[in-house]
Amino acid sequence: MGVRALQKERTRRSLIQAAFSQLSAERSFASLSLREVAREAGIAPTSFYRHFRDVDELGLTMVDESGLMLRQLMRQARQRIARGGSVIRTSVSTFMEFIGDNPNAFRLLLRERSGTSAAFRAAVAREIQHFIAELADYLESANQMPRSFTEAQSEAMVTIVFSAGAEALDIDVAQRKQLEERLVLQLRMISKGVYYWYRREQEKGATIISL
Repeated sequence: MGVRALQKERTRRSLIQAAFSQLSAERSFASLSLREVAREAGIAPTSFYRHFRDVDELGLTMVDESGLMLRQLMRQARQRIARGGSVIRTSVSTFMEFIGDNPNAFRLLLRERSGTSAAFRAAVAREIQHFIAELADYLESANQMPRSFTEAQSEAMVTIVFSAGAEALDIDVAQRKQLEERLVLQLRMISKGVYYWYRREQEKGATIISL
């Protein structure tokens, strides 16, 4: 990559980081202005268009990056699990680390999931679906269950985890620790339920065959 291309990529990254830094519990992406983001990134407002068509394209890029960051962290968690440790506890701990380190990235996913823009809602839904699919792949390989079971389990887990993440944004460290323990318990209950349901379905099938 040439010097000019590198500089362009650095400026693009600066714009993305500037937009993330301006999000907060009180401020959503919809309230950001192009001028504010450009000023924070240290460029003229007119230079913004060399990197993004408009503010919406910037926002969609941020949604993609937020989802990718989360999926990459969870992949790292699964690598740690492979070296030993509780699958659920390690995953929950990693997820809460993501919330603590990247609160605005998670806020963006939460808000735009039910926002007014159809393009943003679709982008967030796509990221969540990627997350569910990767988890289902892992569970299918680890637990040797049919895809229908692992997909249902993954969807239930992701729904609960995202709900807990929303709660985690607005509580202190001690409360977040309690939330982690509650989340671990809830996810274990889902896992146990899926396991026993699968066994029951197998037993029903064996009974039919024996008849």
